[in-house]
Amino acid sequence: MGRLNLKEWLSLAEPSDERLMLRVAEAAHPESYARLMSRWEGPIHRLCFRMTGDWFRAQDLTQEVFLRLFAKRDQYRPTARFSTYLWQIALNLCRDDLRRDRRRREESLDRDDEDSAEGCEPLCADASPDSAAAENEDARRVRSALMSLSPAHREVLVLRHYEDLKFREVAEVLGIPEGTVKSRSAEAMDRLAKALSPSGGDPRMKPERMERFLL
Repeated sequence: MGRLNLKEWLSLAEPSDERLMLRVAEAAHPESYARLMSRWEGPIHRLCFRMTGDWFRAQDLTQEVFLRLFAKRDQYRPTARFSTYLWQIALNLCRDDLRRDRRRREESLDRDDEDSAEGCEPLCADASPDSAAAENEDARRVRSALMSLSPAHREVLVLRHYEDLKFREVAEVLGIPEGTVKSRSAEAMDRLAKALSPSGGDPRMKPERMERFLL
């Protein structure tokens, strides 16, 4: 038998998300649950933050996501990827949160950007003070415009552009046809551009620059 290459070795050394979740579902395996949290806590927090616009509420929602994942572990069925299952739990909790208090989302936009510094760190790290200030302002404007979209349009943009899911994967998470995802994504990008340029356009915020803040 030949030697394993690095990818094959890692696949044996690192159990898949699905295998870990099956261990949690069948035996409430604490180590497997901890490993899933370690892998997914960051992405889930980013999703909740971009859906609610509130950094601290996103922390609470992230905790709720993993509490629900464990509490309903016996309902897990490996008929789809674990990531699809987890994204769905997180989005459902975000939808509930937005329905409970729509006004909280508007109030969060007026907060000092200190609450959402994580969103611009990759862009600002190597910039001059003046350049960093401009980058921060553009990032703030895009976040504000994102929050002005309907939750349905926001979900598509967050999953497609921030989390880099393929159209097919977004369709699986949202339970809608892939064609609907594509059309909704185009509509969302158009509405985002209009929200950023309500008076006829900002020459600094061209479409390619706008998309930079969605990556």
